[in-house]
Amino acid sequence: MASNGKRPQLAIMNAVHDLPVLVARDKGFFRDEGLDIEFVTTPGMAQVTTSHLVKFDSVFDRPLDSVYNDGGIDQYRMCEWGIMKRAVEAECEGRRGRKIVALGAAMSSFAIVVTRDSKIYEPEQLKDKTIAVTPNNGSHFTTLKMIEGFLTPEHVKVTNAGSMPQRLEALRQGKVEAVSLMEPWISYAHKQGLRILIESHSSRSEAASDDLDGKTLAAMFRAQAHAVEVLEKDPTPYLHYLTQETGNLLQPNELQAWRLLNAPPTPYTRERFEDTYNWTVKWNMTVPGATYENVVDNRAWD
Repeated sequence: MASNGKRPQLAIMNAVHDLPVLVARDKGFFRDEGLDIEFVTTPGMAQVTTSHLVKFDSVFDRPLDSVYNDGGIDQYRMCEWGIMKRAVEAECEGRRGRKIVALGAAMSSFAIVVTRDSKIYEPEQLKDKTIAVTPNNGSHFTTLKMIEGFLTPEHVKVTNAGSMPQRLEALRQGKVEAVSLMEPWISYAHKQGLRILIESHSSRSEAASDDLDGKTLAAMFRAQAHAVEVLEKDPTPYLHYLTQETGNLLQPNELQAWRLLNAPPTPYTRERFEDTYNWTVKWNMTVPGATYENVVDNRAWD
């Protein structure tokens, strides 16, 4: 139970981020750890049914964040930089607190994609070209990570063109020159003959409210670690969770499952915090002045 007497409320959003959670749920690994979890599903940018829009200047009005801020979620995972931004700025803005409580299990792959007839063949040719991303989320941060070895910041141009299927349509219409995608949309882009310029894995971080104690978090992370073992042996039975986000535009046998990478959750180290936080501040994507002690709480390992 959470400290407030309720069942722990665990978020599920994009399948590529939450596959270990879905497997742990389906296989009963949370139950085996003595946990009675309430799973809360929120829309994500990988889902063809997603209709909400996101803004560059705000993250706290997005569906998952809104539910969390209202107390409807206790624990969730996102891209490492997105969790960093939320943990730092929630405190600054007086919103419901959250701490980084682990480096997460899912290491999602992101790719920068152009049309098959594009004259862009390498990352350097994206100079001053518009790349569609999800603002202040994984596709945004990972795009910057991938491209900063090729272009200086003033020549990196990103924009918001909606969900992943919506940004693919913007690419087809010539409204943007490139798009940042994660699975299952990288596999779909490959199926459509689009050109993949560059790709990289990016880690998730786990965030939690103070309502969840270290013992409960440790049990959650053991359940996810057990699910990772299942996925590493054979992810095939669970690929439908990803492909159903495309509205059947992609079938499970068409998903390039070799991109899926998961590992047991681990403590979030001071070195990791300093590297990630300083990089995020460098790109003006969060506010300066945060400390490891204020943002990170590895209580699951105490």
